[in-house]
Amino acid sequence: MSTSTTASVSTHILDTSAGRPAEGVAVRLAARPGRDADWQALGGSATDADGRCKDLPALPEDTTHVRLDFAVEPYFEKKQADAQQDAPANRDSGPAVFFPEVAITFAVVPGEHYHVPLLLNPFGYSVYRGS
Repeated sequence: MSTSTTASVSTHILDTSAGRPAEGVAVRLAARPGRDADWQALGGSATDADGRCKDLPALPEDTTHVRLDFAVEPYFEKKQADAQQDAPANRDSGPAVFFPEVAITFAVVPGEHYHVPLLLNPFGYSVYRGS
């Protein structure tokens, strides 16, 4: 049993279209002390080569809800640009990504750790509470 009075959050992103971690995705963290309260921006980070954010800010003691905002459009635009350099004959004029950002909101209780992985591809995503 944990004796901490705050919840903690971690995340990582796997690009399921490539079967690899998604490196360089900006992640912002916000929290609120109740469903009717205003969101408080806490800061952010970016995913490392393993697709993980290891330095997300700590949550305030009274946090009941957390929001993770993932800026995925720049990641897919860079990936698409890199692919076009390698194979210019396969250029696609469509958008690099259908969901330019992903916002995940979830409830927390004090003392619990919440690992929230994002499984991502250009036209869909899935998220779950990990361990």
